[in-house]
Amino acid sequence: MRDFVFPGGTAVVTGAASGIGEALAHGLARRGTDLVLLDRDAGRLDAVVAAIRAAHPDRRIDAHLVDLADADATDRVAAELRRRHPRIRLLVNNAGVALGGRFDQVTLDEFLWVIEINFRAVVRLTHALLPALKAEPGAHLVNVSSLFGLIAPAGQAAYSASKFAVRGFTEALRHELVDDGVGVTSVHPGGIRTRIAASARLGSGVPRAEFETGREQFEKLLTIDPAKAAEVILRGVQRRRGRVLIGWSAKLPDLLARLAPASYGKVLAAVMNRNAARVPAPRPAPESVAPEPGRPA
Repeated sequence: MRDFVFPGGTAVVTGAASGIGEALAHGLARRGTDLVLLDRDAGRLDAVVAAIRAAHPDRRIDAHLVDLADADATDRVAAELRRRHPRIRLLVNNAGVALGGRFDQVTLDEFLWVIEINFRAVVRLTHALLPALKAEPGAHLVNVSSLFGLIAPAGQAAYSASKFAVRGFTEALRHELVDDGVGVTSVHPGGIRTRIAASARLGSGVPRAEFETGREQFEKLLTIDPAKAAEVILRGVQRRRGRVLIGWSAKLPDLLARLAPASYGKVLAAVMNRNAARVPAPRPAPESVAPEPGRPA
């Protein structure tokens, strides 16, 4: 398969208002690609669109507000995109949310909220827009999984389930779409400095102090600039790579899971316990403070 060609094409990017999605939008605009950007955060999405238009006035940008947790809204925006953009060269399913808590600490609704956004919305958008990708010679599909689509640590049952599902879905599509000339990439970011931890939803049965400690531990791992991650992804797209791992924080756990698929959890627990000893005890939050709802990132 030939290298992907960015100039003159149209790219759809979800979760485009911040983090990796925002950085991808800027990187694609620099490469001469027109943009269709989706997010649920109106203010941040408007700011991204304004910044790109100021830097690249010749780029065509189409922005859509949508909450991917709403299946009907996702289907409606997908139908609109298909109507307005019958040929799409690149689809990047990037939006994602996180949920703090073990499986027995979260409700079924909370668990399925993660699945709906992180996996089912990926399936819905891909199914709706696949004809538009097939209609464009040299098209490409990118599904952003996660480090936790390679390993599944304790306390990440919902997130890991969704991201492993994205990984399996993407690998199957990679094999199915070869004859159609559509490239497919599964992306596994490590510690990217995004809003995913700050905007994570608190499971109903998780003590706030426990949640804040875990979030502080996780945020210490988020050291990679989203712009750097976006460049790694776009180079992978250009070269038609089937899988892109970003950072040693993804590559080393991937190797660990390959070497010890049934017992890597002990190593992860030892590392997390060591990190926990370095984190100061959090101050309890007031009872009246409600957990911040998650947003696609």
